Amino acid sequence: MLLSVIIPVYNSARTIGRLVEHVLETLDKNTLEIILVNDCSRDDSEKVCAELARRFEQVKFISLRRNFGEFNAVMCGLNHASGDYCVMIDDDFQNPPSEILKLMTTAQDHQYDVVFSFYGQKQHSLFRNFGSMLVNRLTTWLLEKPKDLYLSSFKLISKPVVQEIIKYKGPYPYIDGLIFRVTRNVGRVQVSHNKREDGQSGYTLRKLTSLFLTILFGYSLKPLRLLTAAGLLFMGLSFVSALVDVILYAFHAQFFILNSALILLIFFSGMILTALGVVGEYIGRIYMAQSGLPQYIEKSVYK
Repeated sequence: MLLSVIIPVYNSARTIGRLVEHVLETLDKNTLEIILVNDCSRDDSEKVCAELARRFEQVKFISLRRNFGEFNAVMCGLNHASGDYCVMIDDDFQNPPSEILKLMTTAQDHQYDVVFSFYGQKQHSLFRNFGSMLVNRLTTWLLEKPKDLYLSSFKLISKPVVQEIIKYKGPYPYIDGLIFRVTRNVGRVQVSHNKREDGQSGYTLRKLTSLFLTILFGYSLKPLRLLTAAGLLFMGLSFVSALVDVILYAFHAQFFILNSALILLIFFSGMILTALGVVGEYIGRIYMAQSGLPQYIEKSVYK
């Protein structure tokens, strides 16, 4: 097996069949497997995917018991993949299957562990583009990725890196964060990007917030270190303020001690509550992981 194509499926009963057929027409069937992971869709996606698994020997279908999220569904697919390379592609036809060949060629020519796609002209909504920009800036700071590297969901990962990624069993996977834990040998290639053929994007404000929290508290200690630095900074400022207060008092100058103290009290109270919230987020995620919260639960598997 050379290539595993992993497709997380959510409410795409009207498009997933054509997408699978297009992938099979585009790529070599003899060196290909397609892994469909239904993330508890509300439409007939499960029925359609099961039928695809019965029709085509290259198709493997896993159905999850509840909606776990895109990254969890992809992790499920990676655990079932056996290819030398794994490609993740969305179920909405915005990434043409023919562009998979570009990812493979780039990976093989340059011996990259991972190849990300980027778009000359994106066809996402303004909200989706704005969210992607924020996520990329956040990951540049937290994961220390190259600034010009766009973390697209359409990407290729080599088998050795996949084997390291799937060692993560926690409930909050972030694929790109796990990639940069394993390797920095990554490349990129420009691909075409089409308009969504059917339905609406599941990229909502709630999911964007959840993704931000996962990246912020799951893959870096920088927020805690930032709080430590802020605490030391304000301790120094407090010391300087106290010294100035003493000097002014010595020269009998008027100094609004009460107002200054009240402002400082409010400011530091807010800072303490923020720090407690950040630390609590870390502790809460550790607790959820240790309590056995599953990454995903398989309901049925069709091979």
